[in-house]
Amino acid sequence: MAKKREVDSEQRRETPLEGFASVCGVLVMGLFALTFIFQNFVIPSSSMASTLQVGDHVMVEREMLAPAARWMPLLPYRDVRRGDVVVFYKPIPEADGDHIPLVKRVVGIPGDRIHLRNGIVYLNGVAQSEPEAAKPSAASYDPYVDDFPSVPPTDHPDVTAAWSVSLPESMQGDDLVVPPGRYFMMGDNRDRSMDSRYWGFVPRENILGRPLLVYWSFESPENDELKPAMSEQLSSIVHEMVHFFDKTRWGRTLHRVA
Repeated sequence: MAKKREVDSEQRRETPLEGFASVCGVLVMGLFALTFIFQNFVIPSSSMASTLQVGDHVMVEREMLAPAARWMPLLPYRDVRRGDVVVFYKPIPEADGDHIPLVKRVVGIPGDRIHLRNGIVYLNGVAQSEPEAAKPSAASYDPYVDDFPSVPPTDHPDVTAAWSVSLPESMQGDDLVVPPGRYFMMGDNRDRSMDSRYWGFVPRENILGRPLLVYWSFESPENDELKPAMSEQLSSIVHEMVHFFDKTRWGRTLHRVA
């Protein structure tokens, strides 16, 4: 019996090569998940406050909103829905030609009729409560932003030239109608959000995924993550290392994004 136990023990003992293969398997699976399923995204501005705060590091799930693939029918693909918080490429490129990633909330899907009155969104003729969205104050009132699209876009300095031209083409009466394959995005912090009111609809193919949760939140200055200079990026990294404990928002760890 003792001899049999020794034989079984030898059979169960993992060889160095098997151990190395197991580690490689774990690394490959982790790399696959981080490359194709999840992506890190850092919130650079207050446009989505208080849903998302400047310095929130979020885990973005990339597969559910991806176009369905016949070779992988088991993944839970679905269409983009109103109310989804999504990460997407800005449809209007920057001066250097780059399309920067942004995070906003889907307010309108294809076919929806949208207008705002005093900062309240009217969707297909019905006023939306939107408890997550900040309401405008008398001091911050902007007729183009809060009564969109009643004021011509040419009257606002922050509206892109392309949107000024194409916006009237999507108007029906007082409403803006979302065309097929396009989405209307707005930030929850409406007074401080550069969104579809300024640069138009987001094509379906520009949508990258949904932020699932905040895995780390660090007190940061607004737009810190958009600084291009390498020296400033290195300074930011050093600052995070030095102040990791006293400036981390521990209460936002694993905070679910909704």
